[in-house]
Amino acid sequence: MNTNVLIIGLGLIGGSLSLALQRNPDIKIYGYDQDEQSLMMAKKLGVIHEIVNHPKEAANCSDYIVFATPVNITIELMKDLPKWNVSNTTVITDTGSTKKLIMKQAEQLINEGYQFIGGHPMAGSHKSGVAAAKAHLFENAFYVLTPHPATKPACLSKLESLLAPTKGKLVKLTAEEHDQMTAVVSHFPHLIAASLVRQLKEKNKVSPMTKHLAAGGFRDITRIASSNPVMWRDITLQNRDKLIGMLEDWQEEMETVKNLLMHPDPERIEEFFSAAKKFRDDLPVNTSGAVYTEYDLYVDIPDYPGVISEITGYLAKDEISITNLRIIETRTDVFGVLVISFQTPKDRERGEACIKTYTTFDTYIS
Repeated sequence: MNTNVLIIGLGLIGGSLSLALQRNPDIKIYGYDQDEQSLMMAKKLGVIHEIVNHPKEAANCSDYIVFATPVNITIELMKDLPKWNVSNTTVITDTGSTKKLIMKQAEQLINEGYQFIGGHPMAGSHKSGVAAAKAHLFENAFYVLTPHPATKPACLSKLESLLAPTKGKLVKLTAEEHDQMTAVVSHFPHLIAASLVRQLKEKNKVSPMTKHLAAGGFRDITRIASSNPVMWRDITLQNRDKLIGMLEDWQEEMETVKNLLMHPDPERIEEFFSAAKKFRDDLPVNTSGAVYTEYDLYVDIPDYPGVISEITGYLAKDEISITNLRIIETRTDVFGVLVISFQTPKDRERGEACIKTYTTFDTYIS
């Protein structure tokens, strides 16, 4: 007997979730997207089994409904859901990157007898859209669930069982905890990265060479500033209260740094950097976090014609996929290197082993 799942929103996240769930052969996926081209492509690529032209066409026969749409759209759809003839045994969830507004809207559904549990798979990719969907996107990534206090344990267990094929690390948090934590490790860093880039832009007007020097380490630490501006506009507005608190804490931290500079004490300054280095070095390296990252491998290569194609040839021979490739000339902490980006820690590990098998080049993980 099939388990019917309706996924609303067939972008990278919705599409990847659909592919992951299909690892369970008993799952049948109904898909809806307001963009007809994405909908048709999802069917053509096998991301979904059946197309629906409106969510209500499959809502009444679905065991699960997943809103894989931006938070603002999800909220509007949640308001409309009571018109869809949804069973009170159907488990409803979402994939939104902020949870407070979602769970506030869910209160009304829960009071009316619907089973809603918030969700947020903390994974991403350098690509977007259903064509970039991958079944393994959520593997080893944290998948946060935000059940309501009134959520029945059996309902939560059902959702956890459904999501098991994603191979994500399921964790339970309150909406408040989720939004606070993601503000610290995801939303706030995006603000800082964007601010650093804006500052570079202004300085570059005076010293145009600055932009070229930023091609190395600066580009690495501000990579997330290249994320979708519309998405980050919405996230910033939705989690603004937490971000304001983070900014106030940051301003205090900057005052501490300013004080270090105004009253220079070599030991205190070294301790400032040492403490940060120690904590950063202890962060997990083989687990996906709240900020999407490519997993970089630095290769110290000799300067001769064809060396890059040689390395990529070895990786291709071992069927190891890469997401990006670039040469860094301006880093001071890693010597003149080729940077190869992988989508997963496992791919990076295989890539490093491959290069060490076929070459004598030194490799580094920063």
